[in-house]
Amino acid sequence: MEIPKIKTENTNLEIVNSNAKYNLYIETYGCQMNVNDSEIVVSILQKENYKTTENISEADLILINTCSIRDNAEQRIKSRLFIFKKEKKRKPGLIIGVIGCMAERLKHKLLEEEKLIDLVVGPDAYRDLPKLLQQINGGQKAINVLLSQEETYAEISPVRYATNGVSAFISIMRGCDNMCSYCVVPFTRGRERSRDVNSILREAGELVDNNFKEITLLGQNVDKYNFTDEFGTNYNFSNLLKIVAENYPNTRIRFSTSYPQDMTDEVLTIMASHSNVCKHIHLPIQSGSSKILELMKRGYSREWYLHRIDAIKRIIPDCSITTDIICGFCDETDHDHNETLSAMNLANYDYAFMFKYSERPNTYAQRKLNDNVPEHIKTERLTEVIALQQILSNKNNSAKVGKIYEVLIESVSKKSINDFMGRSSQNITIVFPRKNYNIGDFVNVKIIKNTSATLIGEIIDNS
Repeated sequence: MEIPKIKTENTNLEIVNSNAKYNLYIETYGCQMNVNDSEIVVSILQKENYKTTENISEADLILINTCSIRDNAEQRIKSRLFIFKKEKKRKPGLIIGVIGCMAERLKHKLLEEEKLIDLVVGPDAYRDLPKLLQQINGGQKAINVLLSQEETYAEISPVRYATNGVSAFISIMRGCDNMCSYCVVPFTRGRERSRDVNSILREAGELVDNNFKEITLLGQNVDKYNFTDEFGTNYNFSNLLKIVAENYPNTRIRFSTSYPQDMTDEVLTIMASHSNVCKHIHLPIQSGSSKILELMKRGYSREWYLHRIDAIKRIIPDCSITTDIICGFCDETDHDHNETLSAMNLANYDYAFMFKYSERPNTYAQRKLNDNVPEHIKTERLTEVIALQQILSNKNNSAKVGKIYEVLIESVSKKSINDFMGRSSQNITIVFPRKNYNIGDFVNVKIIKNTSATLIGEIIDNS
């Protein structure tokens, strides 16, 4: 699956100072955390007289917020940089910068070898952007990729420059300590640290005051949230989820991502007992083989994972479950692959993000394991996984026909201006005729038909 580019969209929100002197063009690749980081960057630069633009030719500063999780993502980003370099030839004063995970990983190579950019800033150094931009204006290149054990950007209110005005993200923690053997995130985002619970509530309150209807709590592993306040009170993720849900009972609350080893029944019980906490869990399995999971250093077995799936279905019967799957990891045999297929059937996922394994530099797998599954075998296994997931998704969606779901209207459908698109609590996409409703409304929708990816419905008027 391609890493999506999050395009800037103007909304009716007042997001920047209309008297700003400079134009910022920003592209974001990768995960939801990167989207939230871009919003933090825009907030910081807004105070330096920058406003966002969708037009590259207007830009005084181009930033590309990058992802290093797979090689094809990095290659796509490099191709964008060559396009931006052509723009710089047309406009010599243009500043081009790479921020985010790829910036931290490649560091000086981007500045010195490729000579594509002026600025490299890692995920923990965004506060330094104003000083770095001054350095560039003085005729130097600029770089700060230092990782921090404290930085959470807690007091910075992100500018929701690319929002639909309905849903927004709140970062509750940064970094990751899991050290999975294939993953670069601990090296590009640093150690785990959790954000002050009061700053999370403040930001949630700002969103509610601005009529946002849905909030997603973000972290590389939200289940590891752990914060102790000045009075010695400790908050884990279940405490935080309960506090946010009860403080904002009319706002939908989601979270991502969970880690199988750390997800507790306490979190599941809070989800079940609070109607505004959405009934959807993204629980990456990566492989259904205990042998491969051990090589991946995931910290759980096939049996442990399936036990967590059973707990979700027992405590929250109407919960949807999605996952991540890597095909063709080191030493994966046909038996290991079949273990993944059988685990998929047992979990009965609603949706999955599915990838071929691609070796990432400096990870444990790259240094210590042998990437020995031939590329054509990886492709064949991925094809089988995708085909099975399509069957599961279609079966699960077919079972929803005739049922009624509360849906938050998020946008006009991409295929027809006469239809709306929204999501249920279970994070299932539903398309339905607009009638006399507006984006941001909650409506009850009866499902009349389905595809493997989408449900088609009709609004059941509350009146």
